[in-house]
Amino acid sequence: MLAYITGVFLLGLTFVAMPAKYLVGESSMFALAPAPEGLEHWFGPESPLMLFIAMPHGYVYMAYVLVVLWVSLDRRWGAGRTLGVVLAGTVPVLGFVVEHRVVKSERAKEPAATRAAQEPAPAG
Repeated sequence: MLAYITGVFLLGLTFVAMPAKYLVGESSMFALAPAPEGLEHWFGPESPLMLFIAMPHGYVYMAYVLVVLWVSLDRRWGAGRTLGVVLAGTVPVLGFVVEHRVVKSERAKEPAATRAAQEPAPAG
């Protein structure tokens, strides 16, 4: 679930907050388009969207990394898989795909582990 929240914030950051800060408005760095009349305060270098999207994304991503490390230690993942899942949170949309695949593979492992734990011990 945390991967999906991180992914949504990353999409907002990539396609809403960053373009509003750098591409729209006369005072923005690249100024490709003027800000809509009456909404100038939402665009440019002082865009409040950075406060509402970028800051929460940073904190959510830090929590995501900590949870991935915790899960990787619990599930005994290799360094490559752990790093791949962590980095998936930095590419828009990739986090959704990786999260789906990781959950699917981990759920496939659970029934085998559950069956092994529920088998009675040999009588002796």
